[in-house]
Amino acid sequence: MTGEILLGSAIAIIVMAGCYNTALFLLSRRRIRRVRGPRQRRLYVFLLACLNEEKVLAESLARITSLPAGNFLALVIDDGSDDGTAEVARAADPERVRLLQRTLPDARRGKGAALNAGIRHLRESGLLDGYDPHDVIVCVVDADGRLDEHVVQSVDPFFDNPRTGATQVGVRMYNRHQGLLARLQDMEFVIYGDIFQCARRYIGSVGMGGNGQFMRLAALDSLALPGQTPGETAGGPWSDSLTEDLDLGVRLIARGWTNQHCTAAAVSQQAVLDVRRLVRQRSRWFQGHLQSAGLVPLILRSVPTRAAVDLLYHLSSPVLILLTSLLPLSFLVAVAGTVIGSVEAGRALISPMWIIGPYVLSFTAAYAYGFVYRRRERGLGLVRSILLSHVFIFYGYIWFAAGWWGLWRMLTGKQTWLKTART
Repeated sequence: MTGEILLGSAIAIIVMAGCYNTALFLLSRRRIRRVRGPRQRRLYVFLLACLNEEKVLAESLARITSLPAGNFLALVIDDGSDDGTAEVARAADPERVRLLQRTLPDARRGKGAALNAGIRHLRESGLLDGYDPHDVIVCVVDADGRLDEHVVQSVDPFFDNPRTGATQVGVRMYNRHQGLLARLQDMEFVIYGDIFQCARRYIGSVGMGGNGQFMRLAALDSLALPGQTPGETAGGPWSDSLTEDLDLGVRLIARGWTNQHCTAAAVSQQAVLDVRRLVRQRSRWFQGHLQSAGLVPLILRSVPTRAAVDLLYHLSSPVLILLTSLLPLSFLVAVAGTVIGSVEAGRALISPMWIIGPYVLSFTAAYAYGFVYRRRERGLGLVRSILLSHVFIFYGYIWFAAGWWGLWRMLTGKQTWLKTART
């Protein structure tokens, strides 16, 4: 009886989440009409928060400095590195790349603290003098991030709308050809961007990612704490959450800004090639999602209803993941009970629905995922993309291990960064 209750509860959760995700898929196919305003010549500032990134930083800076955009600069924030990160930054184009070195005890307090220090440095150094904050676009790029060369041209029209506070570009894995695990991570980010983020453009709940997020400086300034002026030494727009990007995106929406998602350009990053390191990375993301529960009162108080419903669903994903992780166990318990019952009854009590039912529940989404991914990777073909998306369903089980690990870390008070090492 207990197994049947667990199985029934898990199935109910999957069905409800599946219905909602289907609605998001349908919304993602709609086209959004952009509101255009007068074109401005904007300053683009790329922030790279770095901690021991000498292996990947040079290529990222080379991509940025070769962008065909007229007015931009990059600020490398060396957050207490003990490798050659600072030397790599100094070796880059001095006209385009600036270096801010942070030292202990101020350094190594998380990505949000490093980015806040970068914004303060930009103001105090005079690099932003003479610019209207509405015409300064700040882009956060990970040290391994490789921006498409047309990214500025693709993103800039979104900021013609004066209410656009931020625009997130797509995320890809530049080493996606290096094995199945890398390919599945690429598929994960494509699906998230092309289905969920595209649907949220219509809902008004587009989220920010930690890589390739473009934000209007005026929007960042609006997130200053009460009594704190923009650029003040203490604090800043980013929080100390382990998922500071999620936190910032929600607070921008609550302030009345519009978040956009750009499908015409992407930033490519390095996929993790080791399962343990991948679970470690996702446990940090999961823990940050749990921390974001503190945003619920702000969402209920300041976000329009339609966007609030989706944001609350998004923030509830850790709970849904933990509950769904019980499905394989409850399914095994139910099967064991049925086998025992079959032995006692002297006849098989298992019907074809024991095969058809779980397949429909688990793999229906795989066809939509394969369709979407094939549009980005046409060389795979539709059949191979759908087969890959079936494997992707099992890949999602990584979140079960990461979820319980992240919950354990939170319950035991561990708040360390768990930074993903580059190769």
